[in-house]
Amino acid sequence: MSPGAPPGVLVRERVVNAGRRLVALDLGTARTRSLAMGGNAMADLPSVIARGADAVRPIRHGMVIDPGGCLRLVRLALRDTRLYDSRPLERVLAGVPLAASRSDRGAVRAAVAEIAGCEVRLVDEPLAAAVGAGVDVLDTRPCLVLDVGAGIVEVVAFSQGAVVDAAALQLSATTGTGLASYALEGVVDMTAALVRRLAAGARPATRARGLVVTGGGARQEELLRRLRASVRLPVGVAPQPQHATVRGLMRLCLQPALAVAAKPARG
Repeated sequence: MSPGAPPGVLVRERVVNAGRRLVALDLGTARTRSLAMGGNAMADLPSVIARGADAVRPIRHGMVIDPGGCLRLVRLALRDTRLYDSRPLERVLAGVPLAASRSDRGAVRAAVAEIAGCEVRLVDEPLAAAVGAGVDVLDTRPCLVLDVGAGIVEVVAFSQGAVVDAAALQLSATTGTGLASYALEGVVDMTAALVRRLAAGARPATRARGLVVTGGGARQEELLRRLRASVRLPVGVAPQPQHATVRGLMRLCLQPALAVAAKPARG
């Protein structure tokens, strides 16, 4: 979900081959990323499908709005993973926004299953992003993750793998330089409100762990400055934040115990 990212690129990424063909899939509003176990590259392409002379975006706010277009987008993403491994797929882990409804989740599952022809598991994207950023989501101390995507921004408090509290803001547009001014203010207010809602006894531990920002908009300096001033917590940016979700999905493929222990996505 990286606003302003370059058009289709392959990002070098090393993943240990455990003898199975598993794929992590992040269907974003602006970018779609896939990573196969045993592959040596991450597929990173615009979430755009050509339909005649028109360019169609089948994903909005991180959710499917054009099922036919989504099928074509998933086919392109999975095709790239076959360049490195032609074996049949065993499983796909696909990210979905925490705010996605049951029908939204069903649309993602149906599109991926039709193209992949294998088991499809859905994982809430903020959880995957936290895992991809190296956050220990199973720690008893609450941790905060702000996932800044091109179409939706979600802030989540985790404790022992479960969601303690969460909020989301859907974006109508994202500029190449980050969040628009109206959205920036909304994201900061939303995050500060969640921090205020935390139980008083949990605040010292939360303060010690701080807030981790992921997603394509994570490096916007004005956002980070205003977050630090408003939430009064340490605010850090995940390494290569635009890839945190797909990397987290792959880590969940590789660590099934973590995937079981963490609260799964609904639907």
